[in-house]
Amino acid sequence: MNTIRTIVRKEFLHIRRDRKMLPIVIIAPVLQLVLLGYAANLDVRYLRLAVHDDDRSPTSRALAAEFLDTDYFVPGGTPNGPGEIQKVLVAGVADLVLVIPAGFEADTQGGREVQLQVLIDGSNSTKGTASLSYAASVIERFSQRQRTTRRLSGGIELEPRVWFNPELETRNFMVPGVLALILMVITMMLSSLAIVKEKELGTLEQINVTPIRPGQLIVGKLMPFVLIGFVDVVLVVFVARVLFGVPFRGSLLFLLGVSLIFVATTLGLGLLISSISRTQQQAMMTSVFFVMMPMIFLSGFAFPIKSMPAVVQYITYLLPLRYYFVIIRGIFLKGVGLAVLWEEVLALTAFGIAAIVVGAAGFKKRSR
Repeated sequence: MNTIRTIVRKEFLHIRRDRKMLPIVIIAPVLQLVLLGYAANLDVRYLRLAVHDDDRSPTSRALAAEFLDTDYFVPGGTPNGPGEIQKVLVAGVADLVLVIPAGFEADTQGGREVQLQVLIDGSNSTKGTASLSYAASVIERFSQRQRTTRRLSGGIELEPRVWFNPELETRNFMVPGVLALILMVITMMLSSLAIVKEKELGTLEQINVTPIRPGQLIVGKLMPFVLIGFVDVVLVVFVARVLFGVPFRGSLLFLLGVSLIFVATTLGLGLLISSISRTQQQAMMTSVFFVMMPMIFLSGFAFPIKSMPAVVQYITYLLPLRYYFVIIRGIFLKGVGLAVLWEEVLALTAFGIAAIVVGAAGFKKRSR
């Protein structure tokens, strides 16, 4: 018993003296709890609703106001014509479009059945399902209210059309996101572990006294993970198409290009993690608890960003994974390219450059 007590005491002393491990075991659990507490909300609210009103009558305006008089919907524009309707859905400006036909007021007050069209962006199956359910409940409530005031004698039939993911398959939304997670794990965690392993073995110090320059060492250490990342992208696309039947409507070349930018970001983070870690255990714990898990919680992979508190939503703009999710789902399900996704690509490029510069600077400083 005394032997066990001595070993336990020794381990606690080791943890207390390790200044980098102590924040991981104390701060990391609190950080994860706070992030998960704010992010873990599956209730979808504040869906962006665009209204195309061909009737422009008091009744049609009352119907549009009925939608916006809830926590479910916020204004998402007023497109004019089929071209603009398609544009707001493809670009992600609106989550759904309410199309009110001409003669809506006259038909409903004249006792005739009216078909009301709702176009839904189904690329996010969670939002798409919620949009369909909320739209149906709002229209039903509007119909009952109008009948009570005797302003409506005809019925309103909802005619939903789901774009990009007609069956609202969850796998079509989740599988492209898994690609991002695979790339992040392979490139960031494994690269940081590989470099820290060199530190533990002492080979990094031996390399530093050779004519090899730090820049050459960085490129040589990271290049294999770039190539592995490219192979993983092709494999995931192949498996997603063949095994899961996920549509791939965009350009594989464009996907590889933006994936290279994302990989540059994660490799830069891996360099930074390796520069502040002395052991592989520290590198792995830092990668998981301080980088990977916050990105997964807050990037929109598992929980809708719109359902998070406003402050947390602003924080998500600092996560490169958020932009990569938008890009790969746009490529897979919408078939869009740089003309639509240029803002996300630009933001991801800025993160990639910053991560490589900061990570390389930290690596050079620590390796001297």
